[in-house]
Amino acid sequence: MNATSFRMYRLAMACTLTVLLTSLVLSSCKKWDDHHPGQPDSPSAYPADVADKWMLMQLRLMRNATGIPNQGFSRHYAYTGIAAREAIAPGMPEYGAWNKNWNGLTGLPAAGHSKKYYWPASVNAALAGMNKAMFPNASATDKAAVDSLENALRETFKVDAAKLALSVQFGKDVATAVYNWAETDGYKNANNPYTPPVGDGLWKPTPPAFAAPATPYWGNNRPVVKGSLANSTPTPPPAYSTDPASPFYKMVKQVYDASQDLTADETAMAIFWRDIPGVSSPGHWLSILQQTVRQKKSSLAKAVVAYALTGAATNDALIACFQLKYQYNLVRPITYIRETMGYTTWNSTLATPAHPEYPSAHSTLSAGAAHIFEQLFGNILSFTDHTYDYLGFAPRTYTSYTAIANEAGVSRLYGGIHYPSSIDAGLQQGKKIGENIYNQVLPSKFTTD
Repeated sequence: MNATSFRMYRLAMACTLTVLLTSLVLSSCKKWDDHHPGQPDSPSAYPADVADKWMLMQLRLMRNATGIPNQGFSRHYAYTGIAAREAIAPGMPEYGAWNKNWNGLTGLPAAGHSKKYYWPASVNAALAGMNKAMFPNASATDKAAVDSLENALRETFKVDAAKLALSVQFGKDVATAVYNWAETDGYKNANNPYTPPVGDGLWKPTPPAFAAPATPYWGNNRPVVKGSLANSTPTPPPAYSTDPASPFYKMVKQVYDASQDLTADETAMAIFWRDIPGVSSPGHWLSILQQTVRQKKSSLAKAVVAYALTGAATNDALIACFQLKYQYNLVRPITYIRETMGYTTWNSTLATPAHPEYPSAHSTLSAGAAHIFEQLFGNILSFTDHTYDYLGFAPRTYTSYTAIANEAGVSRLYGGIHYPSSIDAGLQQGKKIGENIYNQVLPSKFTTD
């Protein structure tokens, strides 16, 4: 080999070594990658079509449901997402076993190591089973729509009959286990008899309905993720006072002053985030997830992981929030403004929910969900929320998921139903719960795209 040939040989070997080292580095840092999905039998190899269609169906069921409190839909969101995730978990061993983090979940079926599953069929069966179980009082029309979607999707699965049957049964068995777990979380006791305490600065029924306190024991529900509420308690509200110079009086006056000078956009913001009538406040974030999954062209794996984690965040955030609501039993703005400040005919833009003031539930669940979104999908440059196009509301555009959460929070100030400190406390509490869930459930060795 002459000198020139030897130099070319060394150059070729160096290039080859560089490529190999680069490959090793990339493979050692597994990413959520919807454009390079991996093995054909991996859930990452499939588009999110099945999850997308079931999210839309669940939003329809939420929109039409009766007899379920607003925060109750966080259970539907969380448990359905968890069932979807567990229905493909055996195909995602690189992402770790999450079932150890689900608080009290037992009875999940074991996948056969030598068997091959068609993951879209497993997810379809799991989501069909969960929606049937979680919405038992849906109308006949909606129940028929659920059956129709399940069957229509199954018809599109071009796999052999034995593999399809195996996959469907696995998804059904997952749904059964998750639903049985859900039924033991304590939600049935949320409206047990309760007599609110009476005293200065304490919550009392608010106009116009003067309804009894809603779900006073919701805070006793079992969180879905172990340790999700750790170190999440925000600072207490300002000390109650009727003194016009006090921080409490000034805080309430902020609500009153805002109501006297609302811009058209602030009013639109309050109504956009009212969520009732609508898809509910947890459902609003499910709608944001559905739109994000479609916008990002996510894989099936990415979609169901996001479904599970964002649902868990809304569920556990609302449990923590309602613990504090009925611990502090703080008076609502409309009561203080009318009875203490003397504006006896004052009304809020939104009807005041029938539960105590502190902290803001919208803020808590929104900050929890937003943290998960940003960890899974990164910072967004532009997202336009079309959740309420069907009601004729103009869509709203945001620069980040945190910005969405912040707007959901401040919308309650413009709606006249929350103090600024309650909004701030909710955002603080929710973000911490979102951090706890993400850090607890998703293996730290993985990064996001």
